[in-house]
Amino acid sequence: MQLPFSIDQFYGVFREYNTALWPAQVVLVALALAAIALVLVPRRWSGVAVSAILAFLWAWLGLAYHLAFFTSINPLAYAFAGISLAGAGIFFWQGVVRRTLDFRWTSSARSWVGALLIVFALVLYPAWSYYAGHRYPAVPTFGLPCPTTLFTIGLLAFLVAPYPRSPLIVPVLWSFVGVQAAFLLGVPQDLGLGVAGVFGLVLIARARAPGVGPDSREGDTPEHG
Repeated sequence: MQLPFSIDQFYGVFREYNTALWPAQVVLVALALAAIALVLVPRRWSGVAVSAILAFLWAWLGLAYHLAFFTSINPLAYAFAGISLAGAGIFFWQGVVRRTLDFRWTSSARSWVGALLIVFALVLYPAWSYYAGHRYPAVPTFGLPCPTTLFTIGLLAFLVAPYPRSPLIVPVLWSFVGVQAAFLLGVPQDLGLGVAGVFGLVLIARARAPGVGPDSREGDTPEHG
């Protein structure tokens, strides 16, 4: 596949983004940690808060990265921005407006896979980038497409059933787009996106529309506070 940009240009966009928007990266990681805390210690409003965080992350991805920076080297970035904003809209609609998304840690295999994807996104992904010879600021930090996608699919593994399919569509789609960077752009850590994408397809296959209220959710337990 012939790309409209070079590998040096690709990493150059990361450098420009990280330099221009520092310390936004710290804030984005703090939001991710807050979402994790809300899953582990759920409150009545946790589903809304986690959904709002995911909506913000995907809106940030579309506006602050794709539109503001990636369009300088790739015209497809306009389409990527639109897809990211659509994902943000789905999280806001389903989780904040309709309140159909609840997140809960359980001892199921699904939760453990989700936890592994989150650890990969926040810890192993940057460590692998460093091991591969990439140094800040010319690295994909959290808040950029691939680590954000890994984190999102990991977090969606904690959805309380029944849950709608729509929030999974954009992250799964991006996982299969982003995994190509492992082969075309020398980003080996993006191989994890292939695993995340397959896992996301499993979550989609097991999804079904929520019932009339939260009491109909499978495996639901009383929330704290």
